[in-house]
Amino acid sequence: MNEMNVPRPNNLDAYWMPYSDNKYFKANPRMIARAEGMSYFTADGAEILDGTAGLWCCNAGHGRVQIKEAIQKQAAILDYAPTFQLGHPIAFEAAARIAELTPDGMDKVFFTNSGSESADTALKIALAYHKARGESSRVRLIGRERGYHGVGFGGMSVGGIGGNRKQFGALLPYVDHLPHTHGIEANRFARGMPEEGAHLADALENLVALHGAETIAAVMVEPIAGSTGVLVPPRGYLERLRALCTKHGILLIFDEVITGFGRIGTNSAPSGWA
Repeated sequence: MNEMNVPRPNNLDAYWMPYSDNKYFKANPRMIARAEGMSYFTADGAEILDGTAGLWCCNAGHGRVQIKEAIQKQAAILDYAPTFQLGHPIAFEAAARIAELTPDGMDKVFFTNSGSESADTALKIALAYHKARGESSRVRLIGRERGYHGVGFGGMSVGGIGGNRKQFGALLPYVDHLPHTHGIEANRFARGMPEEGAHLADALENLVALHGAETIAAVMVEPIAGSTGVLVPPRGYLERLRALCTKHGILLIFDEVITGFGRIGTNSAPSGWA
């Protein structure tokens, strides 16, 4: 036991850590003992600022008494309620409260367990939507270079980070990518939203010309790219992408696992710029 009475693991072999150099880490382990507020603490008391809120999932901070008490209270009543042909009132209440926070017209909620599952689910809903409307030819999915949409096959396919894709073969068929918005010379000293680059959304017109709009189901992008370096979109870029998708009957999916629910000051990134 160490001075904080946190047991150290005596075997690191069984746990296969994601996105980590397992051999290096297990030779040089960095262990967190606890968390409080905006910080993690090591076993010897060193404080580490949690600048990414866990993995963008602890935005209210760590160790909040109100959250702990709410979890304890609910666990004592019901720890899990199945959703297949059964339900619990709190799930419906939570969905209604979420719908109140989303932009006008977005009033349906589908719960998932992770960002990866959310991305794959959104792509599946897009494909099913077009098929239900009699447009089953719309099977093509468009992502963006440098995009990150989790670790499911759908999210990796539309994602555009080479290192996350290269071990897994061809992934999903019928996928293409828009260019990323980073590196425009005129934006070198930009603060906030860059002024140049909205025209990059017009690359969607090239994909429509190549494949035909009748084959494209959805475009998925992050309003602010996160895992690739926090890339704020140029002014007018998202608006132009929205207009092009509407013009061609293509669904536009904003992956806001990182930016949604107040993380950039508004409940959703696009609503803050409209």
